[in-house]
Amino acid sequence: MKISKPLDVHHKDIRAVDLATKLSVDPSAIESASRDFGGIVKAEPEAVLHPSAPQDIAALIKFSYSNSVPFGIAAKGHGHSVRGQAMAENGVVVDMRSMANNRRNGTGIRVSIDRLYADVGGEQLWIDVLNATLEYGLAPVSWTDYLYLTVGGTLSNAGISGQTFRYGPQISNVLEMDVITGKADFLTCSPRMNSELFYAVLGGLGQFGIITRARIPLQPAPRGVKWVRLLYDDFSSFTKDQELLISKNGRKDKSALDYLEGSLLMDQGSPDNWRSSFFPHKDHPKIISLITKHGIIYCLEIVKHYDDRTKHTVDKEMRQVLQGLNYMPGFMFGKDVGYEEFLNRVRSGELKLKSQGLWDVPHPWLNLFIPKSQISDFNNGVFRGIVLERNITTGPVLVYPMNRQKWDDRMSAVIPDEEMFYTVGFLHSSGFDTWEAFEDQNKDIMRFCNKTGIMVKQYLPHYSTKEEWVHHFGSKWKTLDIGRSVYMSVSVYELFAWPFYSGDKHEYLWQ
Repeated sequence: MKISKPLDVHHKDIRAVDLATKLSVDPSAIESASRDFGGIVKAEPEAVLHPSAPQDIAALIKFSYSNSVPFGIAAKGHGHSVRGQAMAENGVVVDMRSMANNRRNGTGIRVSIDRLYADVGGEQLWIDVLNATLEYGLAPVSWTDYLYLTVGGTLSNAGISGQTFRYGPQISNVLEMDVITGKADFLTCSPRMNSELFYAVLGGLGQFGIITRARIPLQPAPRGVKWVRLLYDDFSSFTKDQELLISKNGRKDKSALDYLEGSLLMDQGSPDNWRSSFFPHKDHPKIISLITKHGIIYCLEIVKHYDDRTKHTVDKEMRQVLQGLNYMPGFMFGKDVGYEEFLNRVRSGELKLKSQGLWDVPHPWLNLFIPKSQISDFNNGVFRGIVLERNITTGPVLVYPMNRQKWDDRMSAVIPDEEMFYTVGFLHSSGFDTWEAFEDQNKDIMRFCNKTGIMVKQYLPHYSTKEEWVHHFGSKWKTLDIGRSVYMSVSVYELFAWPFYSGDKHEYLWQ
């Protein structure tokens, strides 16, 4: 969607709604808004809005649809999208972080000790939510692996990590939200109030409005975690153990784990490239020898929380969890760390990569949901087929299961139909001149799934045609289409820029 003429920030209509001073056309602001963590696509907006309050966002939306040719609007949090999802070519990008420190006009982070929830601005980072709630000995229960993401951003997708099998995704842990719709209306929504909007926005990819506040339930925060990694050379044993462990998933089940993720260890050079420095250096040679022998070693990572009351029994509880598992003898590694250190574990890797100039590089990621019944076929055809044959994979490759019962099907997020399914994440990093090889591998993976009938669903999806989006949402498409007509003043193709926005308009950065 192109604006018919350049956006004039001094136009009398913009001045009338007091936006002129908050719209920037500064080249540095435009450049920043035209890129994201993915580092692959570029789409320049006409301007960037730096709101001081949600009312500024509503004024921008109202100004857009009052135009004869509405312009695209995209809300950008920390810019961690990888396919231009927070870009608005020839439109306006809303810099949500501008409101982060404006407590007087925004929500900020307000903790209710009595009612065990936090009211959090959509622009707030999860790391700041963690720090603010820990001051009261409280914390949310569902997280993402990386905490420097905004609340509004993850709730617009799903928000998944190793806690999801037990506590559900972050979208299953929201009590209430404030949303600015495509009609510039401020609506509070919850399961009992404006419920259609509530469920549409959660996992709705930003298509029903912009989240300006979310009420997140809290519980007493653990003191520390017992953190264990187990290595497998057999995929069947690896997946069977994961499925067994997540079958205990009741929130009050004291025998249940609090976190479970699986990953692949492959020949990626130095062990320093692994997800963290978890493995003792003295054990690196024997682990490398295993990888050389088998090509892929499967790593199961599990965590059990403890507090002052349970710190003396957590070792016994973890030993009971490990009984009967079929990991390789002699390849169990464990440590105790603080709760906050565990949740923020990716940060140290980020800082290390930044110091080496390896963070701000292309990230041609691919994130998928795979039905449990087809994960073995995926392993044979993709992990042991495409990935090993190409031998280019760098960065973590995640593979771990989730329970469908922990998701709410009324929400917009799309997952496989089976009661248990896997998430697979290829979290690639590449050079500026090599990202296309990873893109080709991603396409090969999707072609393999389509050819063999694997009922894959993309997480953080990226499509360029309406037909692809209809296929992605399946039976939910009709409901979503009706919802858009209710909450959008104009076609969603014209107002909120992503994802129903033609991908071929993005400029590939490194061509």
